[in-house]
Amino acid sequence: MIAGVIEEILPENVAVVDTTEDRLDVELFPAEVESLGGAVEKRRREFITGRACARGALAQLGMNPVAIPSGERGEPCWPAGIVGSVTHCAGYRACALARVGVIVALGIDAEPNEALPRGVLGEIAGAQEGAQLEELLHSEPAVRWDRLLFSAKEAVYKVWFPLARSWLGFEEVAVTIDRADRAFDVRLLVADRRFDGQSPPRAMRGRWLVRDGLVLTALALPASS
Repeated sequence: MIAGVIEEILPENVAVVDTTEDRLDVELFPAEVESLGGAVEKRRREFITGRACARGALAQLGMNPVAIPSGERGEPCWPAGIVGSVTHCAGYRACALARVGVIVALGIDAEPNEALPRGVLGEIAGAQEGAQLEELLHSEPAVRWDRLLFSAKEAVYKVWFPLARSWLGFEEVAVTIDRADRAFDVRLLVADRRFDGQSPPRAMRGRWLVRDGLVLTALALPASS
């Protein structure tokens, strides 16, 4: 286990559990077993470890373990009153949870600090984003800024989907990376929509961290927004 890497870029009122090892010592609820289905071994380990982290985060919020099945797009279905996000990549798993009265939506993402596969950048980055990445790579080549952009947009989607219940393409999100403050600014390029009678913010600010070979991003939407 590692002690709170991604929690450094999340608000204090978010419960976080992360690990560098698989946690297969938890018993899944029937609904979780059904969600897992006949998944391959890699996916099975990710799923179980993610649920183990989620149980730990629920405990931090004073809650007992409950089933966390998968939704229509594979997203975790949290218990009533809870919002959260799970992420996993090679050598790292994490879960972040919060109460809905504090946080409206939450997205975290972890990626290896490695260049994106060939051809992926052109699918996720607009012209301005591409120009900024070139400048950032020149100034600090140790950080794989293309991967960070991808990770930031993944975190945005994890905030968006539970609210909108609709797809959000990479081209519908504009991200500006703030190198000095280890943050990123988000502009949504989709038509204005309302969820549960409220209009989501058109602009959001997240945070990022690069450490131990990982790129980590987090975006938490406070209830006051």
